[in-house]
Amino acid sequence: MIPRGIISADGHVCEPPNCYVDYIDPKYRDTAPRIVAQPDGTEAFVVPGMKRPVALGFIDGAGFSIKDRNDRAKRIKFADIREAAYGGRARLPYMDQDGIAAEVIYASVGMGLCMHRDPEYKDACMQAYNRWLQSMCSEAPNRILGLAQTAILSVDSAIEDFRRAKEMGMVGMMMPGRPIYEDYDHRDYDALWECATDLGLPICFHILTSRDGSINMPHRGHEMNNFLGIIRAVQDVVGLMVLGGVFERYPQLKLVCAEGDAGWMPHYMYRMDHAAKFNFENGVLKGLSKVPSEYIKSNVWMTFQDDLTAFNSLHQMPHTQLLWASDFPHTDSTWPRSQQLLAEHTAHLNEPQRQAIMRENAAKLFQLPAGEESWRMTGAPV
Repeated sequence: MIPRGIISADGHVCEPPNCYVDYIDPKYRDTAPRIVAQPDGTEAFVVPGMKRPVALGFIDGAGFSIKDRNDRAKRIKFADIREAAYGGRARLPYMDQDGIAAEVIYASVGMGLCMHRDPEYKDACMQAYNRWLQSMCSEAPNRILGLAQTAILSVDSAIEDFRRAKEMGMVGMMMPGRPIYEDYDHRDYDALWECATDLGLPICFHILTSRDGSINMPHRGHEMNNFLGIIRAVQDVVGLMVLGGVFERYPQLKLVCAEGDAGWMPHYMYRMDHAAKFNFENGVLKGLSKVPSEYIKSNVWMTFQDDLTAFNSLHQMPHTQLLWASDFPHTDSTWPRSQQLLAEHTAHLNEPQRQAIMRENAAKLFQLPAGEESWRMTGAPV
């Protein structure tokens, strides 16, 4: 049973040096992703086939000031990474400090691997990651909850990945933002969506898992302008699945948009319905039975950490679809000030809304043994 407290619907790991090297198919061991010393004296994860190394300071940056984070990034080695970023038992005191009862875990290096151009290599890396993650989660199985990864080499192989993930105790599947072949609304994927529904595994699309929303994509003006466009990629997935009739065919399929915030969703739903009503009788597209926003309200969940707009927009979207997350240990994390921030952001919410967004929505979505223990039992002011 998950203890009292908040369930963070989006936490991360910093994959350790042995994650891929020790767990990968021996065929790929010599080319597995690994920690490599850089010319500037730092260390970084190097993945053959990817142009840029994965900076460790970006992965493990929660709680540092901007100055300290930047200074640390200039000299960081894996030995500087906090064990909480990759060790199950070591993570628990950090969670306790922030009032977090449990975390749903996404990959970090694995986000970049979602965009790797070699399908077979990507698959080998993701299988290795899943095996390593199972080991990490086993150190605290009631509190650290893993999402497996799949390269989707084919629909049949992906179905096997889903079944294997369920057997491994994973609570969902982290999906590449774009598949290798046909896009996700193609009928070829129907067997996969049926499998995901039967297994009760949500399909989870994190930002920075497709080139459409890459931090390295071309941008206009200041580099922050690129950051502001990152969520467009997860919006595209939502539109693809809704308008492509996937949720019409599989009404129990659950989709998560991770770390893309949620304050934009009311206008997104309005704009989608507006376009539908302007072009189709009663706003219902061919092959659908409802206006587009109704599928979002029933089949799409959104994680966010520091999004006051989301909390202020509950009169325009169902609070049952919102999942709060800490994003630990990434630089964008609210750790260790999550309790303070949430007390401020949720002051105007009623208690059922707080309970849902902080705990119950995630418990129901991922089918977690959480009961209805209150998040305020951690001592957070409400």
